[in-house]
Amino acid sequence: MATAARPNILFIIADQHHAGCLGHAGHPQVQTPHLDRLAGEGVRFTRAVTNNPICTPSRMCYLSGQYVHNHGYFGLSGLPPVGLPTIFGHFRQAGYRTAAIGKLHCPDGWVEADCDVSLEAYADLSPTGHSAYADYLRALGLEADRDDDLLPEQGPEAVYQTIEARPSRLPYRHSVEGWCVQEAERFITAAASSPWIMQVSLPRPHEIYAPAQEFWDLYADETIWLPPNTDADLALKAPHLRAMRREYDNPAGMLFEPKTFDALRRRKQHGYLGCISQVDHAVGELLTLLEQRGLRDNTIVIYTSDHGDYASEFGLLEKAPGICGSAVCRIPSIWRWPGHFAAGHASGQIMETVDLAPTLCALSGIAPMPTADGGDLTRLLHGEEVPIHAIGVTEHAWSKSVLKDDWRLVYYPRGFFAGEDFGELYHLTDDPWEQHNRYFDPQYREKVLELQRDLLDWLITTTRIRTFLPPVLSPDGSNTQHEDFFHSYVDADGKVPWQGVARASSLNYK
Repeated sequence: MATAARPNILFIIADQHHAGCLGHAGHPQVQTPHLDRLAGEGVRFTRAVTNNPICTPSRMCYLSGQYVHNHGYFGLSGLPPVGLPTIFGHFRQAGYRTAAIGKLHCPDGWVEADCDVSLEAYADLSPTGHSAYADYLRALGLEADRDDDLLPEQGPEAVYQTIEARPSRLPYRHSVEGWCVQEAERFITAAASSPWIMQVSLPRPHEIYAPAQEFWDLYADETIWLPPNTDADLALKAPHLRAMRREYDNPAGMLFEPKTFDALRRRKQHGYLGCISQVDHAVGELLTLLEQRGLRDNTIVIYTSDHGDYASEFGLLEKAPGICGSAVCRIPSIWRWPGHFAAGHASGQIMETVDLAPTLCALSGIAPMPTADGGDLTRLLHGEEVPIHAIGVTEHAWSKSVLKDDWRLVYYPRGFFAGEDFGELYHLTDDPWEQHNRYFDPQYREKVLELQRDLLDWLITTTRIRTFLPPVLSPDGSNTQHEDFFHSYVDADGKVPWQGVARASSLNYK
């Protein structure tokens, strides 16, 4: 495909957006007109699964196409991985201009090295300790009013973010989302006629829950809608989930009156929905920008999130402990490319965060990334309903969530909870709010064993390794990486691709 015909790519990733908190997803109160319009003009995935329930590992899955057990990052930030390509570097080699703007939250320098423009909003997430957004506010004399990282009310010694909520002191234009849109416009202008791929990473609706006044005013504490499982019985929920819920009863963690759990829950939900509407407005501005520049028809737009949020389900007010609930494991995923994708289609097939990179390569006519594990969603984007994944897995270092058909299993190692054999099993059609844990019911023992076997098969057949016997040959049949017969062909990350392991195994054990 000629470079001139290649589409631009606008990858919008919000932080901690509950998949059900969208108008088109059926939420009774949230106002998301621009995301609803985007879904109507494109394809949305109703069973989109994040491969990790926290920021950095999930973002690495998107940008590398690798599962978490392969790239190895289960925590936040960290040193850059050795030899693991990013989609930005891969597209840059194909002639694209590249940019990452907003809350990047990846290992130090990993994304920045592959971007023509990289602007991190948060100093503590930047490899240089520098915040481009702080510079912006400082130039306007507004730095003291910044409230997207910490609230001034927390005091000068504050380190951790609060889950409290109030309207922002900043107008929307100078919010971190408004700044992201301005910098995106600047990049598009500078890119001129070159094809480009840009990630706009909007920090909200993750705390701090301080939307601009006009978005705060869309909702009210007294009338805020709370999910039907907000006060559910937690007797058969995981011990660490029950412990997290108890923490919210402590008034010492509350900044504003009244200092009761119910008031805090309503304030938080109020601020959370306001932040979602603010993110929605930023998306609307980006879509308008494409239309004004004549780029709408040749730009693939993706909207998604790194993970979800409990959003008051089970009385929990943010993402922890994430893997216990679909509220965190599921994410919004909307794709639009006018004239190419099936407008208005809602796909019920499982898709995962690792699918982004392989799909964008296929859509852009660019060679696949050999280090990527995900699948190509092109047929689903054209409206076909063909399975890409048999199961969808969210990985934590010590637990896994498995989605298959109407079922979701949460697997914990035996003894993880002080010797207790504990797990979670939910039938999502009969129990969409996950209030009835079937794990301990003998009637469902076979289903538990089936999903555990599926998880084990998945781990074995998707794991990249460093050495293998017999040696794994390169795809053309020669071992070009090393002359030594006892060394296997490896990809850029220094590992043997799982497809090669499968091929070598089948040849050796026929």
